Amino acid sequence: MIIEKRTYTLHPGKTQEFLALYEAEGLALHTKHLNMLGYFISDIGPLNQVITMWGYKDMAEREELRARLYAEPEWIAFGPKTTGFIQKMESMIMKPTGFSPIR
Repeated sequence: MIIEKRTYTLHPGKTQEFLALYEAEGLALHTKHLNMLGYFISDIGPLNQVITMWGYKDMAEREELRARLYAEPEWIAFGPKTTGFIQKMESMIMKPTGFSPIR
């Protein structure tokens, strides 16, 4: 298993508006194709961040599932609605250790 951690740094004061838009229009599309492990907001440390975690069997499955998502006309239409909220986006692929509870 691999886990993709995505961190979106939003413009100050825009987190709740971003989350409301995502929940109303993006969540069902995302989870139709991808396995969500968690969706978080920062509380201490760097603020104005949304952190998502997605699970995949391997990189090939990640590419396949994301290709399906990106082929959805509704997802293509949704994406531009979020760009004005985002200052920076980071993506990290994590592999669990042999003793990790998530494998």
